[in-house]
Amino acid sequence: MSSRAEEERVSGPLVVIPTYDERENLPGIVARVRTAVPAASVLVVDDGSPDGTGELAEAIAETDAAVHVLHRRGKEGLGAAYLAAFDWGLGRGFDPIVQLDADGSHPPEQLPALLDMLETTDAAGRKPDVVIGSRWVSGGSIVNWPRRRVWLSKFGSTYSRWMLGLHVKDVTAGYRVYRAGALRSLHLEDVHTRGYGFQVDMTWRAVVAGLRIVEAPITFVEREHGRSKMSAAIVLEAIGRVTAWGIARRFRPKGASETPRQATAETNDDRRPSRA
Repeated sequence: MSSRAEEERVSGPLVVIPTYDERENLPGIVARVRTAVPAASVLVVDDGSPDGTGELAEAIAETDAAVHVLHRRGKEGLGAAYLAAFDWGLGRGFDPIVQLDADGSHPPEQLPALLDMLETTDAAGRKPDVVIGSRWVSGGSIVNWPRRRVWLSKFGSTYSRWMLGLHVKDVTAGYRVYRAGALRSLHLEDVHTRGYGFQVDMTWRAVVAGLRIVEAPITFVEREHGRSKMSAAIVLEAIGRVTAWGIARRFRPKGASETPRQATAETNDDRRPSRA
């Protein structure tokens, strides 16, 4: 963790940026976040990047008091990084908490619109608990992705929606804004998904918990520097988990409530580090 004293409670948005070998991308993405939402703080969660991303993050934090660094021992998966960040942010009073990729695929310039969505109300006067930056709603788009990646992503969301009975169109989206209270309501201590399926797991929990989820259109941009951490093996692992969750959901005892906490615990190898 950054050597700067950080135990005081704060307020305002926290933008979480998980990193693994993102040295080329980190300075630019942090600067763009700080420009787009000056009131936001940034937490870089580095999984022991061998390229020195963690050390660079520390150097950035030394020059900007709104930037913080959380060092982890090694590559343990995207879900594990976010869970550690949620714990860090909630413990310090940040609200809301934002998920954002380091590679530039989630343009920070679109974050003000996502934050503004938190203040909208539905017919019943309810404000959103979760705002998802969606590629698959009207107005959403993808730039510079090969066709196979587009179809793979669409298939992942469509399959997850069908298996788990979800209404969210972009189930696997990683650009998200959570109210602090929403995260606290999701029993994060029971989330054990570490890889690509983490976003699906969190979406499912939010739906079952009755949280209000809205999707805002975003333009998803393929990274310019570095290599994607996604692989066919990671996607197949996630599909396997979703399949197991869906089967457990369909065959739960009659009258039993849908409980993703139980289904996740029963169908995941809880502590195995993910390759995501």
